[in-house]
Amino acid sequence: MSRMENRALKRMGYARSKLAVVRFGDWDCLIPVGKGGLIIGPQGEAIGYRWPRLAEARARRDAVRARLARGEDPRGGGGDHNASMTFEELARHWHARRRDRWSDQHAADVIASLERHVFPTIGELDPASIDARALIRLLMAVEGRGRIETARRLRERLSGIFRAGITLGVCAADPAALIKDELAPRPRSRPQPALLTAGEARELLAAADAAPAPRVVKLASRLLALTAVRMAALRGAACEEFDALEDPAAARWIVPPSRMKVIKVRKDDPDAAHIVPLSWQAIAVLAELRELTGGGGLILPGRRAGRPIGEGAIGDLYAAAGYAGRHVPHGWRASFSTILNELYPAERQLIDAALAHAGKGKVEAAYNRARHLERLRDLMQRWADLIMPE
Repeated sequence: MSRMENRALKRMGYARSKLAVVRFGDWDCLIPVGKGGLIIGPQGEAIGYRWPRLAEARARRDAVRARLARGEDPRGGGGDHNASMTFEELARHWHARRRDRWSDQHAADVIASLERHVFPTIGELDPASIDARALIRLLMAVEGRGRIETARRLRERLSGIFRAGITLGVCAADPAALIKDELAPRPRSRPQPALLTAGEARELLAAADAAPAPRVVKLASRLLALTAVRMAALRGAACEEFDALEDPAAARWIVPPSRMKVIKVRKDDPDAAHIVPLSWQAIAVLAELRELTGGGGLILPGRRAGRPIGEGAIGDLYAAAGYAGRHVPHGWRASFSTILNELYPAERQLIDAALAHAGKGKVEAAYNRARHLERLRDLMQRWADLIMPE
């Protein structure tokens, strides 16, 4: 370190202990510890660095020296605090900026996927120091755990984060865009496996009850089967969405449109809410959940405070019960539709309304608006009696 550099750093309040000067042959690297890329050993020696190529480390050294020569803080570009963001800080900034565009459940799933798969590996890194090779290693590790679709979704999220970083001046490129074709292809889309007779559905529920799993997950499986809602609606369900549980003739679940599969412009439209009349079996499940969890907030709380049970919890339960590849949580909607349409072919519109399927014509649209709650209530009770008669 030259005397001029040392004096400049002292004026900014740095001590030598807060910097590292590393020499590799004919070059050296001057980096403020903490926001730079060095890993410092117990005696102050550099034991590693985060840049995968020598040229990148040299470029970082030259950039730091150029800032010092201009009298600027070497941790940021011209005093811009964004220049010292870690990747995790940038990702959380990106997430916060988009939070209002997403449903609560989707927003929670996005940040949870980053916390689980991304932040432990690259969260503390400078975004500008992360290259395509680092990302492909990270995503291939996710693929190696059998999460092909998760890896592809993570790449899309990483690309969005890097694009946000470019606009903030934190990084100059989007390395995630370079690796799109390097990931494993999406598995061929197939119908989700589902049981298509009432007898098989009863056997699954009995096997799930006997499988080793938390009681809250088993009750979640029962409620999903009885109501045939989508997983996003189930996982995000809050106590205040359930009405008149003390009266079996009026009990209902009002699923807000923010957690339904409706176009974005209807997410805040109360008329787009989905009303699910509750059978006496569903009311009993909710009563047990209230005893188990204490009531208030989410009806299906997960292990982390304020978070619901995991996306894969019910699927893991079915695998433990011996139904892997035979039935998935979303398959209850196919079970509901297939079994009831075979039993009651004249009730097709009513069955579609129970599933909150969007009607294709004016007649179906009017049908859905009218709700036909009493007929829906009767249908949901017939369904419950088929799959959970006791």
